[in-house]
Amino acid sequence: MATHAVLNPHPGRQKHSATRQNRALILLTACCGVFVSFASILVYTFGVFLKPLASTFGWSRTQVSLAFTLTALAVAACSPLIGRLLDRFPARRIIIPCTAIYGTAFGSLAFLTPHLTHLLAVFVVLGIVGNGTTQLGYARVVSAWFDESRGRALAAVMAGSGAGSMVFPPLAQALITAYGWRSAYAALGGLILLLGIPLAALFLYEPEGAAFNQLARTGEIARESIFHSVATFRFLGIVAALLLFSFATNGLNTHWAALLTDRGFPAAQAAMVLSVAGLAALVSKLSTGYLLDRFFAGRAAAALLGTCAIGFLFVIYGHTTFAAFAGAALVGIGMGAESDAVPYLLTRYFGLLRFGELYGYTWLVYAVAGALGPLVMGRMFDQTGSYRVILLASLALVIIAAALFASLPKYRRSA
Repeated sequence: MATHAVLNPHPGRQKHSATRQNRALILLTACCGVFVSFASILVYTFGVFLKPLASTFGWSRTQVSLAFTLTALAVAACSPLIGRLLDRFPARRIIIPCTAIYGTAFGSLAFLTPHLTHLLAVFVVLGIVGNGTTQLGYARVVSAWFDESRGRALAAVMAGSGAGSMVFPPLAQALITAYGWRSAYAALGGLILLLGIPLAALFLYEPEGAAFNQLARTGEIARESIFHSVATFRFLGIVAALLLFSFATNGLNTHWAALLTDRGFPAAQAAMVLSVAGLAALVSKLSTGYLLDRFFAGRAAAALLGTCAIGFLFVIYGHTTFAAFAGAALVGIGMGAESDAVPYLLTRYFGLLRFGELYGYTWLVYAVAGALGPLVMGRMFDQTGSYRVILLASLALVIIAAALFASLPKYRRSA
């Protein structure tokens, strides 16, 4: 024993250093995975590919938007199941297969045929596995490793999505301009596989032993049934806010590039506007994490969604370059806030024992609304030739979502 004491004079310090290293690797893995996830690449580049696909195959914007609708509905149907699997099995067993299928299917769009059913079928597959690649897959692992700084840790994970939303629209547009949309799909599919799988295989794992089991059960009503959790105002308020916000922002995201080019913006500049929205979302995700650890999460999210509503005013009424970029920055701030606030609120209200399943239900609602938003917006454009009416309705929905977040009750922090 004496020899052991001499060889290891500070075992506690070594253990603490190892734990910090583990946490750093977990965050790096999660950030890279979310960076190339379904929510980052597919959602934010869909609008960039919309016009090239419609032009190549003679499809209407409504027909192309139907692919986004179907993939969002597939995400909705599969998210609770993926969440339940994440609660029962190690995250890597779910994330790695989903990422492999997602990257391969996305890259296969390079071989798209003129049959609309081919496009729709691939997007259904992408939706089935999509949420296994997003923050839904990583948030529980990260929450298990972090408690006091959970808001900042989740923000770091969500920053991966924000960085992706900033990088991939202009990258996709540059690839389309230089090599065509088929090569762009192939290149992005390969990037998904390269960044999404190796790190998860090497470093993604949950904490071991009783500490994790105890942490998983913290929360105000951890021992109640899943029905009691779902039936609370806390959960229903979060879900209602998500539904409205998702409808509004996903509709805008999908048609934003087309809206700008309709107003005379060059395609490259339109892609840069989307990139600014992504940059604003990235900054918002990081700053929101700090706010969540310092202030009540519901009101912090409400204030940031109010900023998003102001951004919608710029999008609706601004036709100048300044208005386009200002609107992108303000809307992006709101889009960064809700993705941080929702998992944080779920862990504080309900603990981690069934976090994956509850988070999956919020994704179900988010995805259904996200599926309808682009479809309704495309339909309104095809009928009226303008996006104004649906954008005004979306503005109202964002304001109501902010009010719902502000009305959520207080929570207790775990020790």
